Amino acid sequence: MSDLFSPVEPPEMASARPLADRLRPRTLAEVTGQEHLTGEDGTLTRMIASGSLGSMIFWGPPGTGKTTVARLLSGEAGLAFEQISAIFSGVADLKKVFESARARRMSGRQTLLFVDEIHRFNRAQQDSFLPVMEDGTVILVGATTENPSFELNAALLSRARVLTFKPHDEASLEELLRRAEQAEGKPLPLDEDARASLLRMADGDGRAVLTLAEEVWRAARRDEIFDANALQNIVQRRAPVYDKGQDGHYNLISALHKSVRGSDPDAALYYLCRMFDAGEDPLYLGRRLVRMAVEDIGLADPQALVICNAAKDAYDYLGSPEGELALAEACVYLATAPKSNAVYTAYKAAMRAAKENGSLLPPKHILNAPTKLMKGEGYGEGYRYDHDEPDAFSGQDYFPEKMGRKTFYDPPERGFERELRKRLEWWQKLRRERNS
Repeated sequence: MSDLFSPVEPPEMASARPLADRLRPRTLAEVTGQEHLTGEDGTLTRMIASGSLGSMIFWGPPGTGKTTVARLLSGEAGLAFEQISAIFSGVADLKKVFESARARRMSGRQTLLFVDEIHRFNRAQQDSFLPVMEDGTVILVGATTENPSFELNAALLSRARVLTFKPHDEASLEELLRRAEQAEGKPLPLDEDARASLLRMADGDGRAVLTLAEEVWRAARRDEIFDANALQNIVQRRAPVYDKGQDGHYNLISALHKSVRGSDPDAALYYLCRMFDAGEDPLYLGRRLVRMAVEDIGLADPQALVICNAAKDAYDYLGSPEGELALAEACVYLATAPKSNAVYTAYKAAMRAAKENGSLLPPKHILNAPTKLMKGEGYGEGYRYDHDEPDAFSGQDYFPEKMGRKTFYDPPERGFERELRKRLEWWQKLRRERNS
């Protein structure tokens, strides 16, 4: 039997378990596809060597080893391992886990608490982790497939390091197949093209490539070798037209974005449909359309963002394939909308200014003065309530005094922003008059 099996498990029991479970790495060094984390100079390898682990968020797509790495970390660091899923756990479950961890800590052993799908917990549930993280009761390792910046509390993120797990590339998927063949003691009954097709079908998911391999071995008769067409019939899964993690994916999403920006609805629809046909996640495309709405249309047509969000909700409600039409409608709307990157440009300029002048205080006249001490320091002094001024406009300066006024947003004479430009020019005229 292969040395990949656990030495304490009888072979007959091991063979009854799914291949993906049998081939779980037993050390961090055996983990494939995440060398930036688990390789000789990887982040986690260095943490283990230093003898100091902190709380972490593992962010990455399914099948990249997040659960496995968390379990191996606990073993190599000598920590107790607890695992819960945010899908099936509530406040009562968390309390039990925390109580067990406290008891363990009293006996001198720390707990690594692995929380799968941590983004599924609501804000209050996420906050419940803060005290046990701060006092060292647990080292939290949360796993998520969603962007932590959008899905997790800022307070939680400030106490945890985000580590990104990458989709498996062709080389690491091929290594998993090699290990599977070693474990099974026989090669996969696939010709060269079929093997390449199976790797594409896995789409960067290590668990998926092993599950597919297992299906192939189950289906093969003695001395039978499958070609790509036979493989597709066996596993009932189509190889994607492009690998979502590689050049084909980025080329098509780039072509879609540039077609929308170039106001060509026909080309935009073509590339959108190519990505649908390739098996791209429609919600990924929905997110990209939202990005196009705020980057390339902006306030030239404020409805663009509303329509893209509505399209996303419609897809959530209808599912595939019916919901894809809503995304197509949003795509055409964006391509035919007036274009402006004025807010995008203003945001980048304001961000640069914020980084350069981040220590400057706002002028005191626009700061609230809830205490006598603050009033005595001049907070709020001289502030003019705009609604009490003519035209509901006071013309006050709101920038830090040492910074002076800056102009970041420069709307073009297109779409709705033509009206915004008129307003800004009018307010600028009033500002000069009232401050002269």
